[in-house]
Amino acid sequence: MLDALYRFDVWLFQLINEGIGQPYLDTLMLFVTDFKRSWVVAAFASLYLIFTRRRESMLPLALCLLAIAVADQMASGVLKPLVQRTRPCFELEHVRLLLDQTRSFSFASSHAANTAAVATVMWMFLSKSSLPDRGMAWGLVVFSFLSGYSRVYVGVHYPLDVLAGWGIGVGAGTLTYLCVTFVWKNYLSTPLKNLVISEKPQKQATTNEK
Repeated sequence: MLDALYRFDVWLFQLINEGIGQPYLDTLMLFVTDFKRSWVVAAFASLYLIFTRRRESMLPLALCLLAIAVADQMASGVLKPLVQRTRPCFELEHVRLLLDQTRSFSFASSHAANTAAVATVMWMFLSKSSLPDRGMAWGLVVFSFLSGYSRVYVGVHYPLDVLAGWGIGVGAGTLTYLCVTFVWKNYLSTPLKNLVISEKPQKQATTNEK
């Protein structure tokens, strides 16, 4: 069973990396796979939240960072040293390796995990809102897919690594969102509201004394 899964994983990797790989796609895949280039996507999404949500943008932005921390730790801190899978560029022949890759373990893809975590958190916040919000949510989902796909395309991950990364990211994003919103609604929002209400009479009393 595991041997058949491995053969399928290798076949799918070769199909994407060698069969579908085309020079005119290389530039796009390199842009998506390298955060030093694709940081503009994260910056644009952050600015969109800040300008449309103002102070309310702090919660989803903080949740994104927390979800990334959870996803990255699970993918890179737990699974990679546990599974110790060799990257395809160091294991297979005739791999189209499009970037410099240091020797590190392959399973699971932290790129896929991190982008999926952000896409999941943003989907939770934006998918049921206005049309521009839904467009932003879908855009981040597409970017997460392209980011994971690009890891196979450039030759540094097997498809199963990416699928596992997406699963980790969705799980980390969902868990982070549910836990933080539960704590916020049940333990933080009411005390803060009471604090604001209690401050209003004091301000009114101060105004009357003047």
